[in-house]
Amino acid sequence: MTGPACVHRIGRIMKREARRMFSQPLYLFCMLFAPAISILFFVSLMNEGLPTDLPIAVVDMDNSATSRNLIRQLDAFEQTEVYLKTASFAEARREMQKGTVYGIFYIPPSFAADATSGKQPRLSFYTNGGYLIAASLLFRDMKTMSVLAGAAVGLETGLAKGYTEDQIMSQLQPIVIDTHPLGNPWLNYSVYLNNTLLPGILQLMIFLVTVFSIGTEIKYATAREWLALGRGSLTVSLLGKLLPQTLVFTLVGFMCAAVLYGLQAFPLQSGWGPMLLAIFLLVIASQAVGVFMIGVLPTLRLGLSFASLFGMISFSIVGFSFPVQGMDPTLQALATLFPLRHYFLIYVDQALNGRALLYSIGEYGWLLCFLVLPFLIGRNLKGALRDFKYIP
Repeated sequence: MTGPACVHRIGRIMKREARRMFSQPLYLFCMLFAPAISILFFVSLMNEGLPTDLPIAVVDMDNSATSRNLIRQLDAFEQTEVYLKTASFAEARREMQKGTVYGIFYIPPSFAADATSGKQPRLSFYTNGGYLIAASLLFRDMKTMSVLAGAAVGLETGLAKGYTEDQIMSQLQPIVIDTHPLGNPWLNYSVYLNNTLLPGILQLMIFLVTVFSIGTEIKYATAREWLALGRGSLTVSLLGKLLPQTLVFTLVGFMCAAVLYGLQAFPLQSGWGPMLLAIFLLVIASQAVGVFMIGVLPTLRLGLSFASLFGMISFSIVGFSFPVQGMDPTLQALATLFPLRHYFLIYVDQALNGRALLYSIGEYGWLLCFLVLPFLIGRNLKGALRDFKYIP
């Protein structure tokens, strides 16, 4: 087939696919509305960067001036709000079980007297691990408050014994730690989460739409008509079908980047070019994986199940919530099979750290390698398109 004739056939298939896209609301929902709603939801949800005023219960069994001052200081933390003050631990536990509070801070009886007499009273705090972010933030605040309370008591005791403040501080904090978080110095959860969640949702939608668009050809026996437009060439037929989707998903991905790096002003150390290229490669790599899925399981139901499962697992295995280096070696190897993993590494190197493009060449190469997958199942997919009889 000559070049101009091939381009002409791809164009005819693209027009056919465009008509299918606009005639079925499911396409528009998955390609436009679902990503747009996700962007609005997650960006607005974490607009403040970190959750604030997370409710806790304080069980004050001491009810002294010292314990009340401790509670006021804890309430002053931005992430913590003392929602309930009580002398009953059972009441505080019931509130945690109902989900009203996310943590309990327990001050024992005779706290002030024991602290000043050197008996080392124990402050206890509990968090609800079912709420990971809330629990970790409250744990940090309550632990910090406990350390500060211990330091304050130590300072008062030392002053009473006639030591200078410098002598006391050298004992309380012999090593001063000066921390400088890199990439995201504000510890903004929106920067941390949205730069991976939103591309992950885009990847999932691409999987589903790619499998759906080919699977419906098989289910409704229109696959032969589609192949006929490409003169029996699976490559031409796939290009004609997927190019309109590539265009839409790429524009949606660029819109996502505009919101994150433009409107939200998230870190973009290496400029727009590396990240826009990464988004485009994520789109076509995800489409290639989608073709592979429907080629391996050439029924709409099984293909969509495969796409959903694979897409959801990617959120856990790419490394943004738990480092891949800490996973089992088998899972570390499997992580490379997900396009989102390589996009995430490009994002860390280019947007957050601003490293030279050379350091990310391997990840760009990995995304391009996914384009080989459709060729591995080409014969199986073509046979299914020509001969498979769909069984509901």
